[in-house]
Amino acid sequence: MKARVVVAIMAMLALTTAAAHAHPLGNFSISHYAGLEINAAEVTVRYVIDMAEIPTFQELQDTGLVADVGHASVKPWSAGKARALAERLRLEIGDRRLPLEVVSHETIFPPGAGGLPTLKLGVVYRAALPAGDGPLEVRYRDENFPERAGWKEIVARAGAGASLVASTAPATDRSRELSDYPTDLINSPPQDLEARVTFSRAPGAVVATTPSPAPPALRPNAQVAPNAFADLVARSQPGVGLVALALLTAAVLGAFHALEPGHGKTVVAAYLVGSRGTARHALVLGLVVTASHTAGVYLLGGITFYASQHVVPERLYPWLSLVSGLMIAGVGLALFLRRFGGRGAEHGHDHHHGHHHHHDHHGPHDHGDGVHDHDHGHQPVSLRALVALGVSGGIIPCPAALVVLLTALSMHRVGFGLVLIVAFSIGLAAVLVAIGILMVYAGRLMTRFRDDGPWIRRWLPLTSSAVMTLLGLGIAVQAVAPWMPR
Repeated sequence: MKARVVVAIMAMLALTTAAAHAHPLGNFSISHYAGLEINAAEVTVRYVIDMAEIPTFQELQDTGLVADVGHASVKPWSAGKARALAERLRLEIGDRRLPLEVVSHETIFPPGAGGLPTLKLGVVYRAALPAGDGPLEVRYRDENFPERAGWKEIVARAGAGASLVASTAPATDRSRELSDYPTDLINSPPQDLEARVTFSRAPGAVVATTPSPAPPALRPNAQVAPNAFADLVARSQPGVGLVALALLTAAVLGAFHALEPGHGKTVVAAYLVGSRGTARHALVLGLVVTASHTAGVYLLGGITFYASQHVVPERLYPWLSLVSGLMIAGVGLALFLRRFGGRGAEHGHDHHHGHHHHHDHHGPHDHGDGVHDHDHGHQPVSLRALVALGVSGGIIPCPAALVVLLTALSMHRVGFGLVLIVAFSIGLAAVLVAIGILMVYAGRLMTRFRDDGPWIRRWLPLTSSAVMTLLGLGIAVQAVAPWMPR
């Protein structure tokens, strides 16, 4: 019977993993699409907004919108949002702004990670064109959600009675109106928010009002990313066995997440080699990483839940990366200066004896493996440096963990969600600890080579601390790169 229960639990978790979906552009993204069609009489703008899980959560929280297309709140919200978005869409000819009329609108809520909904809003706007002969230039600019990451695409085509002379926007739709994102562009999506289109009317074209076009045919995203961690909250039912298995799964997912780029694996290794750390120091690092990552997720979740109108959560990530990079660079530089200053003291004070010493004071006392090392330049590993390094490795919260917290809040499983995040952070830290311990013993093994030992003991810590400083500076520069003028 127990075996059947375990098999059923494992099968359910496997199905959960397969069914769990996250937005392909990331949990924080808001993507834009504008399809401009210019004919002899007017410009039609087919405008689509695609909100991922976290901005959708914020929109529902702030407006009282219910994520059900049949709910009474959807149509009024959709109409109001369409008008609000139009205020920040600029369509101009010369120095004249063309007013955009809302023709039709539609909203859907495709399922996202952890049972959280995403949101798609499609609107058709129309603007009348002035009469006149000769080519005209239409300028379009989208000023909505300027601080949000996402796919931003503009397409321009000619309609009845008009032809395009020149256009900065392509005529080919690459994302099928934000329903099928090309996988080769996911990591570097287009960021087109402005377009200039020059067109001419066909000779004898009749300027007439066309029938109201239908709203964009909204479709869920064709490709989605799996998010097993978030679905642990959404699908798991209370029960000791299942909760324990969910915690174990969260820890394993945290460990796999730690193997992805980031989280200071190289920095941890460089520090423990450069400072001649021990396994105990690696464990302390792991505890600090766990605490800082968990606290970061809780803090960002609180901001998302209570202060999203004042703070855009994802805008904190570059600042956190900057702080992390500067902390790493500071610890690395301090270690480099300490090692560089102590290098002269170390020189000439490393004594190697090819035999064992036995001093019979109160019994046998053995100096071990034949290497008797007096390192007068060595100083104990700083607890402050360990804490700083651990915080830098865990201060940037995983967006998937934030989705778990928001899912827990929306499903009234706050306690379960909080514990899952702790388990996830423990799994993440366990990988860093394992790497740290591996590097500690690898460093000791290298010093056992008698011919190379003195050189390694003097220069390897110096080199590793220099590498650590450069890595920290690289993280800081990468964090501020989006703010640099291009």
